[in-house]
Amino acid sequence: MMKEWFRNGKQALGVSCIMFVLCGLLYPFAVTGLAQGLFPYKANGSLIKVEEKAVGSEKVGQAFTAPYYFTGRVSAINYNMYTQQDTVADANGEVRYSGVSSGTFNYAPSNPELKKRIEADIEAFLTANPTVKRQDIPADLLTASGSGLDPHISLKAADIQIHRVAKASGLSIEEVNKIVKNNTEPRTLGLFGEDKVNVLKANIDILKKMKEQN
Repeated sequence: MMKEWFRNGKQALGVSCIMFVLCGLLYPFAVTGLAQGLFPYKANGSLIKVEEKAVGSEKVGQAFTAPYYFTGRVSAINYNMYTQQDTVADANGEVRYSGVSSGTFNYAPSNPELKKRIEADIEAFLTANPTVKRQDIPADLLTASGSGLDPHISLKAADIQIHRVAKASGLSIEEVNKIVKNNTEPRTLGLFGEDKVNVLKANIDILKKMKEQN
């Protein structure tokens, strides 16, 4: 009985060790090595650098507030852009910071909180873009993505911001239009989705063009 138990235990231990080496060491190292060798840019987070300093990832959106930048989609988590003050409790003992995460509020269309949030975003956008009419604001500027980290906006969402960006940056309408065009990504395989503009890349080009003129 003891011999059988010892033999089975030895076999189970041996299989566990082999699987640990295969799945816990060899496989991760192989996949990591393959990714670093064939796709180093994507494997390291698709980081975009300006003057040798990483300023963000082309796959993760950011919150832009300066008037000379394009703004992205609404984010329920504000793209995880927390400040030190957000970690301090307010008069009610509540803290805005809830940890770095992704996601959005799953409000139904009938939820008054959703209507309130959309109305506030409309007013804020119209204030920042006085040449835009309420009915012309595209849906993607008023709806949050499932992750709250979407780095893209639609072509229409970029087009209606061009006048404001050009005026605030000192660039011409033609220059801003060219920047939008240069940072437009086509449909996946030419079939799926829609053409879209990468907000971070476009804003980096805006900043570079502004520096060239100064």
